[in-house]
Amino acid sequence: MHGSVPYVRSALGDELADRLAGPDSRSDMAEEESMLLTPITERVMSKALLDVLIRAGLVAVLAIFCFRIFVPFLNLMVWAVILATTLYPLQVRLRRSLDGKDGLIATLIIFVAFAVILVPTFMLGAAVADSIENMMAIVRNGSLRIPPPAESVSNWPLVGQRIYDFWQQASTDLAGLAQKFAPQLKDAALVVLTTLTGLGAGLLVFFIALIVAGILMAHGEKGYYSAVQIASRISGPENGPQIADLCTSTIRAVAQGVVGIAFIQMLLIGIGFVVMGVPGAGLLALAVLLIGIMQLPATLLTVPVIAFVIVTEGVSTATIIFSIYIFVAGLADNVLKPLLLGRGVAVPMPVVLIGALGGMVTGGVIGLFIGPVMLAVGYQLFWRWVKDQPATENIGAREQP
Repeated sequence: MHGSVPYVRSALGDELADRLAGPDSRSDMAEEESMLLTPITERVMSKALLDVLIRAGLVAVLAIFCFRIFVPFLNLMVWAVILATTLYPLQVRLRRSLDGKDGLIATLIIFVAFAVILVPTFMLGAAVADSIENMMAIVRNGSLRIPPPAESVSNWPLVGQRIYDFWQQASTDLAGLAQKFAPQLKDAALVVLTTLTGLGAGLLVFFIALIVAGILMAHGEKGYYSAVQIASRISGPENGPQIADLCTSTIRAVAQGVVGIAFIQMLLIGIGFVVMGVPGAGLLALAVLLIGIMQLPATLLTVPVIAFVIVTEGVSTATIIFSIYIFVAGLADNVLKPLLLGRGVAVPMPVVLIGALGGMVTGGVIGLFIGPVMLAVGYQLFWRWVKDQPATENIGAREQP
C-alpha cells in the first residue's frame, strides 16, 4: 500500500491524496519517507559493512593460524586440563597444612602421582615381559604342551565339537596347527606390537601432561576465574559460573567412575589371576584395564578364563572359589558405575554415561571425557532455554482455560 502513495500524490495532488489516505496512512507515509536512505548514508553503511567483513576475515585467518600452530599440543593440553581438574581438590585439602604454597603442593601431588602410576605400571610391565619371555622360551625348546580336552567339552551346545577338535589338534600337533594358522598369527603379532607401541607413546604423553597439569594446578584459582570468564562470555554472566562448575564436576565424575572403576577391576581380577597361576596373568590384567576403559563388560575376558581353568584344573574347591570371585569382580562395574559416574554432577547419570560411551566411540580415550562434558553442557543449556520462556508466553499460558 505504501508503494502506491507517490503515484496517488502525482495524479490527484497532495491535498486530495492526503484526504484519501487518512491520518494513519499519512503518519506511516511520513515515517517511510524519513527512513529513506540518502546516497551519502548508503556509502557510509557500505563502508562500515566492508570494514566489518575485513576485520572478521582477518580474525578468522588469525584463528586458523593459531589453531594450526596449537594442534600438535592439543591432546597434551586437553589431558593436562583433565588431570589438573581431577587432582585439584586434593590440592585444596592440602592448602591449609602447607600454608597455601600452591607451587609446593602441586609439585608434591605430581611426584606422588608419578609414584602411584609408575610402580603398578612397572610391576605390570615386568609381569607382561616375564610372561612373554617364558612363552618364547617354551616355544623355542619345544616343551610347550597343551593338555588334551576333556570329553565333556564335545558335549557343549553349538560349538562344543569344533572346540574339542581344535583343542585336540593343539594338544597332539601344535607345530602343524601353528603352521596352518601362520598368516593369522603374524597379523595378530603385528597388531599386538602396534598396540604396545601406541600404548608406550600414549603413556609418554600422559606423563608430560601430568607435569603440565602440575603447572596448571599451581595457578588453579586464576585458571578457574579464566574459565568462568570464558563461559560467561559465551553463555551469559548468569550461566557462566554454572557451566564452568558443570564441566569441572563432569570431568571428575568420569575420572572417578570410568577410569577408576576400570583400574579397580584390573587390580581385583589381576590378583585372582596371579594367585591362581593363570598363564599370562599380566597380559590378561592389562586387557581387563583396556576393556574397562572401552566400556565393554569384563566378562568378555573373565568367562573364557574361568572355563579354561575349570577344564584344565578340574572341578575343586579352589577352582570354584576362583570362578565365583572372578565372575563377581567382573560384574563390579555394574554396581560402581551408578554410584560414581554421576556423583556430584547436576545432570542425570544416563546423560554422563551416554556422553562417555559416545565420546569413546568418536574420540577415543580423550573423547571419554570430552563427550560427557559436551553432552552435559548441552543438556543444561537446552533445559534452561526451555524453562526461560518470555513473560508474554507465560501470561498467555496461564490465561488459557
